[in-house]
Amino acid sequence: MEDISKYPYVHQPVRSISFPTRAHSVSQRVEALLNHLKHHHSQPVSSTTGLEAETILSDLVVLAEVYNCSEELFHSPQSQQALLRYQDGKLVEEALCGSVTLLDTCESARDLLLVLKEHMQNLHSTVRRRKGDSNIESNISSLDIFKKKAKKTISKQLVQLKRMQNKVNSFSLLDQDQQLAFLARVLRESNTITISVLHSILVFLSMPTFGTKGPSSLISKLKTTVLFSSQKEQKNTNGVADLHNVLCSLFGREKNGDSSGGFQRALGVLETLNVDIEALEGGLDCIFRCLVKNRVSFLNMLVH
Repeated sequence: MEDISKYPYVHQPVRSISFPTRAHSVSQRVEALLNHLKHHHSQPVSSTTGLEAETILSDLVVLAEVYNCSEELFHSPQSQQALLRYQDGKLVEEALCGSVTLLDTCESARDLLLVLKEHMQNLHSTVRRRKGDSNIESNISSLDIFKKKAKKTISKQLVQLKRMQNKVNSFSLLDQDQQLAFLARVLRESNTITISVLHSILVFLSMPTFGTKGPSSLISKLKTTVLFSSQKEQKNTNGVADLHNVLCSLFGREKNGDSSGGFQRALGVLETLNVDIEALEGGLDCIFRCLVKNRVSFLNMLVH
């Protein structure tokens, strides 16, 4: 895992909170990490910028550290007492409710990544062996079917995330206790940033479909389709979207009798994309475990 301590934001001063010495140190680290992520996610949740896999993975690493520190922070007796005394544990119940949405979205994204990786590996094998249009066409047709299904799943998860964000934004803390206010802010901001990171992953996975009714016209469609309508949109591309452009280029060169460079470029994009997908899978696995652990901690608060 990446060494978070190398970032300068970890050492920035934060205001004093009335925690014991150890908990106070953890609270400082949590706030520093959240401030770093808020800087990266200052755009609205609906923004489509910053969709590179490397950027998302970096955010996942820092987010995991946020959850690990928060786990230690909320584990202290002082924190638990503060959370439970507010409206008979309303903050804890809100955290548990939100964790269901985050876990569901995280699991859906992991499933999409797994299936997408299988399609990328199949397409890579076909392109590498240069089996011809019919075999590549079959792989593209299968990928297109997956993309259409994925679009529905992504849309559903984005709606759930939006609803959760609206609920987080509408929550108002009536208690003026400084310690409780800090804990509530950590919960709110960690939820908001998790929503934003998961949103970025879902958008990263969003792919244009070829819009064909059958596999017979996929190759011709690839040769004529324009994926981007402006230079601005091209700047928002990533490995998933770039694959479409590569395939268009590949078959354009094949038609002109110059397919060697196109095949090599396609292989390069597929290999890079596969590495990115595996890295995101690992990052999501880590966040999923953090969310589960976090949920168990809050459930234990209510039990005790």
